[in-house]
Amino acid sequence: MLDEFKKFILKGNVVDLSTGVIIGAAFGGIVTSFTKGIVEPILRLIPGGGENVKGLAFEIGDKFKDDKGNLVPNMIDLNVIVNASINFLITAAVVFFVIIKPLNKLMSMMKKEEAAAPPPAPPADVVLLTEIRDLLKK
Repeated sequence: MLDEFKKFILKGNVVDLSTGVIIGAAFGGIVTSFTKGIVEPILRLIPGGGENVKGLAFEIGDKFKDDKGNLVPNMIDLNVIVNASINFLITAAVVFFVIIKPLNKLMSMMKKEEAAAPPPAPPADVVLLTEIRDLLKK
């Protein structure tokens, strides 16, 4: 039963899914802080075509009132897409190089150990039948 449990846990789908969830939750805050603190200011430096452009964001149409009654510009903000993409790539790289790559190495080592193990000895009746066959050939 312990061997079956070990095989179940080491199946790629179970490990990949649990790894993604755990690392995504734990590492998400760090990556978000990185993009907000470093990437967003760099994106805002991209020259725009006027006073309504801020990095990769620009205003379209008229302003509208938010829930508090404040006038808010109607913006298309490509910064959000770039930040989300960078968040995803950083998280995926960390998951791959810290979890998946070592796990794949471990699984390949386990497969080599299984392949290196000698096959079990055949049952006595098979050995007897093989000897009879060999004698009949002679």
